[in-house]
Amino acid sequence: MSDTNNSSRGIHRRDVLKRAAAAGLGLAAGAFPSSASAQASSNRDLIRRENAKPGTRDWLLTKTRTVPGKINSILPNGRCPWIEGYCSANSVRAGEKLRIMVSTNPASAFKLEIFRTGYYNGDGARLVRTFDSLEGTPQADPPVGENYLRECHWEPAVEFEIPDDWLSGVYLGKLTAEKENIQSYVIFIVRDDRPCDLLFQCSDLTWSAYNRWPADYSIYTKHEGFSSTGVPSGTVSFDRPYALFTHPVNKIKKSGGSGEYLPWEFPLSFWLEQHGYDVSYISNIDTHADPAGLLRTKGFISVGHDEYWTLDMYDNVLKAREEGVNLAFLSANSVLCVVPLLPSGNGTPNRATRREGWFFPSEFSETAEERNLNQKGFKPNMGPDGAQLMGARWTPPGRGSGDWTCAMPEHWLFEGTGMKKGDSVKGLVGWEWHGAPMMDLPGMQVVAEGETLINGKNPGHYTATIYDGPKGNIVFNGATIWWANGLSSPPGHVNPSRHGVNQQGPDERVQQITHNLFRRIIKS
Repeated sequence: MSDTNNSSRGIHRRDVLKRAAAAGLGLAAGAFPSSASAQASSNRDLIRRENAKPGTRDWLLTKTRTVPGKINSILPNGRCPWIEGYCSANSVRAGEKLRIMVSTNPASAFKLEIFRTGYYNGDGARLVRTFDSLEGTPQADPPVGENYLRECHWEPAVEFEIPDDWLSGVYLGKLTAEKENIQSYVIFIVRDDRPCDLLFQCSDLTWSAYNRWPADYSIYTKHEGFSSTGVPSGTVSFDRPYALFTHPVNKIKKSGGSGEYLPWEFPLSFWLEQHGYDVSYISNIDTHADPAGLLRTKGFISVGHDEYWTLDMYDNVLKAREEGVNLAFLSANSVLCVVPLLPSGNGTPNRATRREGWFFPSEFSETAEERNLNQKGFKPNMGPDGAQLMGARWTPPGRGSGDWTCAMPEHWLFEGTGMKKGDSVKGLVGWEWHGAPMMDLPGMQVVAEGETLINGKNPGHYTATIYDGPKGNIVFNGATIWWANGLSSPPGHVNPSRHGVNQQGPDERVQQITHNLFRRIIKS
């Protein structure tokens, strides 16, 4: 095995953190060579400096293969047993160790190339490390465990320490089997603790919920005694590869193993880093387990399809809002399902989850299946109304697509867009959306609203909102999963289509609205 480290030895993150911490503690001037203000400026330039480094498009998969046949006669299987893997943690800090588990069937040596995703002059990623000629062997599919859990216990193919100079970001490990050159991904987040302008939360609890690996074992699988969409659900684990997702809109080619990051979240990251925004990245698990970490940012961003939240996540983000952190929900179907975070079989915390309830109003209406479960002693684990945090929430019919239509052209969000009342961004709303605005929140304004349809039928009404936090901060709700797709189309990206509506790709008006939003957040 050869191990080539391609990282540039630039500014060391631990030094940055030490200096930032010292500035925050009010140490005497001169304790470090630069002043606190100069250090803050240096921190804000980390993304610009990172993206000035050479990028590559070699991160894209060029030869993929999936198991033939369909699940439940509807969805293609989507699994790639020729080479597939998963990581020991959703997010890691510099200095921490990460294990990557890989199975190859048939046995084959393989290459692991690790890329940090970003803008990089439009290439979308930078190669940071290569492991050549790793040994690959078939690793066993796990048995069906308690509550239908499929949890892998594979031997690691490689274990390494995250270098100091790996900037926070979303990292893809590209796996290539030498026998047939078939490829897939593993995915992980490098996080830090530095003060930042924007904090990008990946929706990895939702990635796991929809993951059917090895065949039909997502939260949406109808097992004996379980409905496919009610509560409780079967349990799903992070200790398994990402394969095909339950929802057919997720059938993005050549993204195997990367969760839902590439179709719904990467276009935002790509655009943020293109424009040099000071952004750091976290997992849903970090939002759950590290409430203090949310207070280091000016703006917390929920991205894409952010459906599954723990009660602690809700409480922690609510407390951040109360402390003056701005919130941007560039997402939809968000804060909908209440889940716990459970340990793995070996006791590792926060490695499994199941659906237990809803972030719905107190007048929650039970389904017939849930009434039956309640008669057996099960009660849904109800959270607060998601609209109390976001400003609006998922509301029936919930699914559908449409145009994002300006309702308040005089609002500062629309400065520089040229939009008038009734002007629309075609196809931006989908495939799920938020409505039911919470009009009693302070300063609540509906900035965009309109109709959604499912193949020309079943109309719904979405509302994009903004309201005031308690300390001059704001909470924006874009009300669509597809917001990021209106910002950029990175290499390999495919614009989504659903419910008879095609998302149109980047739009200058969406870009300007998002600039206006983030500049307001950063100045707060």
